[in-house]
Amino acid sequence: MDVLISEVGPRDGLQSISRIMPTTAKKRWIDAAVAAGITEIEVGSFVPAKLLPQLADTAAIVEYGTSVPGLTVAALVPNTRGAADALAAGAHKITLPLSCSESHSLANLRRSHAQVIEDARIIAGMIGELPEGKRPHFEGSLSTAFGCTIEGEVPQAKVVELAEALMAAGCDEVGLADTTGYANPRSVRQMIQAIWSAVGREALTGIHLHNTRGLGLANALAAFETGLTTFDSSLGGLGGCPFAPGASGNIVTEDLVFMFESMGVSTGIDLDLLFALRDTVQQALGDEPLYGFTPLAGLPLGFTPATQKSANKEGAVA
Repeated sequence: MDVLISEVGPRDGLQSISRIMPTTAKKRWIDAAVAAGITEIEVGSFVPAKLLPQLADTAAIVEYGTSVPGLTVAALVPNTRGAADALAAGAHKITLPLSCSESHSLANLRRSHAQVIEDARIIAGMIGELPEGKRPHFEGSLSTAFGCTIEGEVPQAKVVELAEALMAAGCDEVGLADTTGYANPRSVRQMIQAIWSAVGREALTGIHLHNTRGLGLANALAAFETGLTTFDSSLGGLGGCPFAPGASGNIVTEDLVFMFESMGVSTGIDLDLLFALRDTVQQALGDEPLYGFTPLAGLPLGFTPATQKSANKEGAVA
């Protein structure tokens, strides 16, 4: 596997639609995703059920996911209370979002930059008190890193400043997030390089992109060519941010996997099984629209994905 595709549909996708997916259907989603070769899933968010009833069963889903062999279970936490719940449930990875636009942070989390940084420091301390083998990976997500529907463009210097603050507070890494679809390939390259210069390459390996203006895959390619190796995406392009009007869904997992596999970059994911998973999710969501070009067009005649080529090569060597 050359790149890690982190599926965020069960969290970012489901939080943005009114339909509530049953817990049993979410478990089927997880099982089918793992069978297709997905190894990391953001399964939910530890927020009050009255705010996001779609994610009220996150603790149960985390506990279920941690029983699935080979799966890294990720969860989003908005504050220290959410982090405590995630730790109790046994999440392998927790993400604290910090909106680089402070206006968005106040709308999304009702917290200022200083308050979120303090939360990060407290959460890092909570993790540090756990036995070494029980400590989840802690990511500080730099949301609205490229722009905000409230404030407009976010200065690169502010994003770098917040990345440094999150790492100083005890995060294991930071992640870039184009929450509102403001990024373009050039700005993605420049932002990655700026953050690497400030906190080191090992502190930034992943990116979360939205396809608001049709640049999602172009931005993913730019990030890959710059050196990032982890990419968030959502099955069928489900998702968006409730507090960022006009910010349409995440990049489509099916299209992202096809792009990499067609380039000779192995994702470890079986496209046919991924398409079958899409059908399973569609059945659970009824008439909720799913997006993506590859599932509709089908795979090209004679197409052999990079993952299959790698498996065939390994089998021949063995």
